[in-house]
Amino acid sequence: MAATETTASADARRVALVTGGSRGIGRAICLELARAGMGIAVVYAGNEEAAQATVAAVEELGQAARAYRCDVASAEEVDATVKQVIADFGGVWALVNNAGVTRDTLLARMKEDDFERVIDVNLKGAYHLVRALTRQFMRQRGGRIINMSSVVGLMGNAGQVNYAASKAGLIGLTKSVARELAGRNVTVNAVAPGFVETDMTAALPEAARTAYEQQIPLGRLASPEEIAALVGFLASDAAAYITGEVIRCDGGMAM
Repeated sequence: MAATETTASADARRVALVTGGSRGIGRAICLELARAGMGIAVVYAGNEEAAQATVAAVEELGQAARAYRCDVASAEEVDATVKQVIADFGGVWALVNNAGVTRDTLLARMKEDDFERVIDVNLKGAYHLVRALTRQFMRQRGGRIINMSSVVGLMGNAGQVNYAASKAGLIGLTKSVARELAGRNVTVNAVAPGFVETDMTAALPEAARTAYEQQIPLGRLASPEEIAALVGFLASDAAAYITGEVIRCDGGMAM
């Protein structure tokens, strides 16, 4: 775990910790929450340059930001990172579990390591962060936890047994933690995106992209900003009476 210092906020109600925050949907979430007036702890796995670009973009919006390198699959690294974030910012109000990996292949070809690594990052990583911050949320009697699931966690998808299992597991985690923390005014929700415009989808062959779009009633992929807008709402005071929900943002794909 390593931190890069800029300026820090002392108001825990205005601080968000976002995993996988260096690029794509994660960066869009960081910027959306910064526009809402929150300081951002950007947790990233390995691309320091991209993480620093997110920090700089948040600072341009007038909010405090720091970058923290952490493998969320490691409980020890997560505990150390959370302690550092709380020391730097004074606390955390919103946790967004966005970090995720894929190792796609058909089940017959899937190695045990392919399954375990995806579960370790996507599902256990969220568990590690929630567990590490639960006492903080309970002490401050409030907070927001938003877990990034996926429509494949609801529908399944050939070639993604590991990924779909991890995203379905996040839904069970979300609902259970929502019940445990509701009495402390902590809301816990999941967002289930469909296909999103990212570096990965931008590299798809035209025929594959067209096939994906044909599965979506709205006929197009989502932008990262559209997913981030939903996360921003769930992190806001306007969503104070919503908990234990799984909200699709998929253009109607899984309706």
